[in-house]
Amino acid sequence: MLEKLQIIQQRFDEVSDLIIQPDIIADQKRYVQLNKEYKDLKILTERADLYKTLLANQEEAEAIIKEGNDAEMIEMAKLQLDEAKTELPKLEEEIKFLLIPKDPEDSKNVVVEIRAGTGGDEASIFAGDLYRMYTKYCHDQGWKTHYVDANEGTSGGFKEVIFEVSGEEVYGTMKFESGVHRVQRVPQTETQGRVHTSAATVMVLPEAEEFDVEVDMNDVRIDFFCSSGPGGQSVNTTYSAVRLTHEPTGIVAQCQDQKSQHKNKEKALKVLRTRLYEMELQKKQQADAEKRNSLVSSGDRSAKIRTYNYPQGRVTDHRIGLTLYDLQNIINGDIQKLIDELQLYQNTEKLKESGDLL
Repeated sequence: MLEKLQIIQQRFDEVSDLIIQPDIIADQKRYVQLNKEYKDLKILTERADLYKTLLANQEEAEAIIKEGNDAEMIEMAKLQLDEAKTELPKLEEEIKFLLIPKDPEDSKNVVVEIRAGTGGDEASIFAGDLYRMYTKYCHDQGWKTHYVDANEGTSGGFKEVIFEVSGEEVYGTMKFESGVHRVQRVPQTETQGRVHTSAATVMVLPEAEEFDVEVDMNDVRIDFFCSSGPGGQSVNTTYSAVRLTHEPTGIVAQCQDQKSQHKNKEKALKVLRTRLYEMELQKKQQADAEKRNSLVSSGDRSAKIRTYNYPQGRVTDHRIGLTLYDLQNIINGDIQKLIDELQLYQNTEKLKESGDLL
């Protein structure tokens, strides 16, 4: 392990030197990449320093006990040895996980798209529930959410809602949410008390930076139209809403959140760029899926990932066979325990794939 950590330390020193070079600072893409690498390596080198300190403490304590001259010193050495033996295995495991190569997308902000699936009005209501669940979770994480666009359901909720999330490691945390979410409950519109199953699809897309995807505006058709704000209120009489159509791929992005046509165009372009980037990323993920069993690699939007069962108060994640009887807290934004289990499962699988990294 020490040999591996020495290589990490050398790379950290190298990156520390590079990010202050004027030519690197002038190259925005390279600077952003190196800055992200610097942050990741800094965490690892801090843990490595602690690991080396504990090893040195252990060695020193063993030497004092072996000499056996001073009873008081021996007692202190035994305490020091016990602490090192307790902490070292835990720290080794932590370092092993930190050494797993990170997905370069993990640090990106995201665009989340939620669409009602089978189940009519109840599916739209459920899509609205998911939207509230995610926005509450994001708020608890200290992340910022920005509404982009929505198509409301006739009985509440959304046929479709799109929003942005910005913060630390957003994609790395939320990427496991992509897929089909099912709900089993008695709909508000059901008069005979029968339990119905409805569904909504969630897509979590890593937000593309300008240098990730270059969009040729000659390929984009721009349409302006009158917008209506969230809730169908405040109908706008000016043509401030913007719809962008990328003609080579047929991908459409629109925004009607802002009163300014220019700001709506900026937001719609960000969504368009993200969808084009995600299209390329998906090709890569599907290629990766052929090599490994990954929770997010297949990119299969039709995969049923989670069921929210109201009569039994349970939530089941089908990918890892996890069931939690805590539906009310989860639907109110407390999804961290689900995400923790999914991240742990994937990290464990990656560790198995790579064999003994140390």
